[in-house]
Amino acid sequence: MVQPTYYPVNTTLTNLFKLAMFGMALVYLAGCFTPLHIHFDSIRYYNIKDCIEYGCAPGSFAATDYLPYGYTGLLIGLSKLGVLNSFSIVFVNCAFVFAGLYFVYKIFAGQVHPFLFGVLALFNWTVIKFVTHPLSEMQYIFFSCASLYCFHLYTKNKSYLQLGLAFLFCILTVLTRTVGISLLPALVLGVAWQYKNELKRIVQKNKVLLLAIVAIGIAGIIFSASKLKITDYTNLLKGPLEKGVGNFIGENLKNHFTELTEVFFNMPSSKLMGYLPGSMGKGLFVALGVIIFGWLMYNTFSKRSRIPFYIRMYLLFYSVIIMNWPYYDPRFWVPVLPLLVVVILQTPFNSKGWLKGLSRVYLAGYLALGLFAAAYSLYVGLDKERFAQKQANGVYRNEYETKYFGKPLSDTATKVDGEVLNILRKYD
Repeated sequence: MVQPTYYPVNTTLTNLFKLAMFGMALVYLAGCFTPLHIHFDSIRYYNIKDCIEYGCAPGSFAATDYLPYGYTGLLIGLSKLGVLNSFSIVFVNCAFVFAGLYFVYKIFAGQVHPFLFGVLALFNWTVIKFVTHPLSEMQYIFFSCASLYCFHLYTKNKSYLQLGLAFLFCILTVLTRTVGISLLPALVLGVAWQYKNELKRIVQKNKVLLLAIVAIGIAGIIFSASKLKITDYTNLLKGPLEKGVGNFIGENLKNHFTELTEVFFNMPSSKLMGYLPGSMGKGLFVALGVIIFGWLMYNTFSKRSRIPFYIRMYLLFYSVIIMNWPYYDPRFWVPVLPLLVVVILQTPFNSKGWLKGLSRVYLAGYLALGLFAAAYSLYVGLDKERFAQKQANGVYRNEYETKYFGKPLSDTATKVDGEVLNILRKYD
């Protein structure tokens, strides 16, 4: 029988994967000694945190920002402990991602090689990049994977404590990022799947009552949409939808297929576009993204797939939401990257000679690019002058240089954002 995963049986290869995984983990931790990695959304989180902790004008942007408060809660907690700085941000993010990977591995123990799984996840450029940022992706990985792991234990032990923990972590996931709402129906369907025969009998006897409960639930969501900040997100769709539904769908798919190619080819599209003529690069990344998405869906839902039902549903719901989100950013896929790695490893790479050879070439290239991304991240992060020029494509260069050197070093500098500079002075 063909193994469903690319599972190294060579001891030397296994040891190399082990060394690579732990070596990359150390590189992640070395990021604790780099400056605070400011990002547009990071500024929003810090402003919301300061608004809650110290107060702000009722109509200010921070007071009305629609970002959920889960990650802000972490920032407030670190602030109360007196350790809200770049070191603690990266350290906590590392702990989140390491724990999340552990949870996923435990769910699929025996199906995926632990070190190959860890290497593929940790060598991805998106994780390498965003683990150093004060953003919610790593916290999301932790809470969502903890929820799935507790649900996995529930399916084995039928413990209602573990089921309760699964839903508790699910709530924390939603509070971290609103897209976490995709996890809730997956867990509910997972419970229904566990008791499908009993539920079938209950539904047949209580159709009217169940319809009433569903209607009340939908009404509750509608009336609570504002408090749950659902309306904030739906309002963001109005502008893109004004261009037409066809344009809306087409642009979204183009963006998100491109993101998938960037994630699985382990490089930003911008690094390659300049070497390809005309619009060939964009078309290539979209086409490859279509293939990758099809590959993921096939591995997830094919008959030979050993992905649990509730995880299949979660990935489906998550993908539907992201594919309809009218913005572009490869980090949208970071929250489910550990699961996507497992899905890829469902491919029977050893079934055919050409597939085995191609997978090894891909793996070598993937790891080389990941190693380069990690080395470059430290190369930039450990030099403040270089970091100021490169971080966020130099958008906050003036603020970083003012913080580190007393003034902008560029002759063309005309403005220093006081808000950003204040964040750097307080939390870097």
